[in-house]
Amino acid sequence: MPQHVPAPRLTPVPPPLPQPPVGPVQTRPRRSEPPRRIAFLAHRGLGNPAAGGSEVLIDRIASGLTGFGHDVTLLCGGTAAPRPYRVVSAGGPFGHFAGARSAFARHVGSCDLLVEVCNGMPYLAPLWHDGPTVCLVNHVHTDLWGMRFPRPVARAGRLLEHWALARAHRGNLLVAVSPSTEEALRAIGVPPERIRVVHNGVHEPAPRTPRSATPLFVALGRLVDYKRIDLLLRLWERVRPVTGGRLVVVGDGPERDRLERLAGAGVEFTGQVSEEEKHRLLCEAWLLLHPAAVEGWGLVVTEAGARGTPALGFDVPGLRDSVRDGVTGVLARGESSFAAAWCTLALDTARREDMGEAAARHAAAFRWSSTVRRFRAIASEAVERSRPRGRGGPAEGARR
Repeated sequence: MPQHVPAPRLTPVPPPLPQPPVGPVQTRPRRSEPPRRIAFLAHRGLGNPAAGGSEVLIDRIASGLTGFGHDVTLLCGGTAAPRPYRVVSAGGPFGHFAGARSAFARHVGSCDLLVEVCNGMPYLAPLWHDGPTVCLVNHVHTDLWGMRFPRPVARAGRLLEHWALARAHRGNLLVAVSPSTEEALRAIGVPPERIRVVHNGVHEPAPRTPRSATPLFVALGRLVDYKRIDLLLRLWERVRPVTGGRLVVVGDGPERDRLERLAGAGVEFTGQVSEEEKHRLLCEAWLLLHPAAVEGWGLVVTEAGARGTPALGFDVPGLRDSVRDGVTGVLARGESSFAAAWCTLALDTARREDMGEAAARHAAAFRWSSTVRRFRAIASEAVERSRPRGRGGPAEGARR
């Protein structure tokens, strides 16, 4: 209806009658509104001593969404440390998988979007939650099951994980943290039109501190089997006579005692360190060493790159995405090539510094603010997809 304009006081004029529309009525397309209440279901929270890159990612997303005004709850196993959003323990480190449904009913009740974080063992949320759901996947554990469990258990776990991602979540969006994870999801039967990629980010780092005057090599992460720090220690015995210097292993985990027994001269284990100490070590390091068998992305690679430190890793999923081989670091194809690249980069200061500056430029493209905005858009899309479309039936998923 046209706007009513008040007439002059002395000559009142009645407003015109509305005219019938000519032709089809034009309606403004409805915009997707972001969900207000968002619940995350994850194995660990950031306050857990065993927290790693996956927990950092969820914390940054949840904190960012809270900053946008969303009501965010994280249900996790084990420790529930205070964060800017609500954190609730759903039970023990493993028992919470079985108790996730009842914990959700008690502590959340309902939400506009549930985000299931599947890191190997699924929660099977679509079987007990009817509302909009997204599944976030750091990496598909296809090969890791066989590395960590006896054959019958590994086979059962692998089948369950694949079925949950490809079948239980059919119709839902799956968020992958890298093109490697996207490729792994497609390989187990997830249609590409249901996959969205959200990269990890980094904060703008503090000003750099000076590089170590003597060779310093840093490995950073959870000390678990698939990170292969034991392999790094063996290679160090071949590299140390050539390069000299120190190898500093930052982090903690179930492998630490065994690894310390394997360590030779020049190796230091720091355990967990503060953000300030991590910043200092990454600035001082000549190289970040990342011998993992598989990664979703490899957050520490980007963190090191932001400090101008190149990375040396293996040509494996995840690291293929976070390391630009030959530009921001080197991806080795075997143990011998890893040791050779380690020695070569340690002895070639100019090449190492060029790679470090390229790594800093590359890392500048990844910021947590962009990660949060991308995830928020996907959350809105997931809610919009769940709405019925009248005669046309359910909405078809929009392609990326």
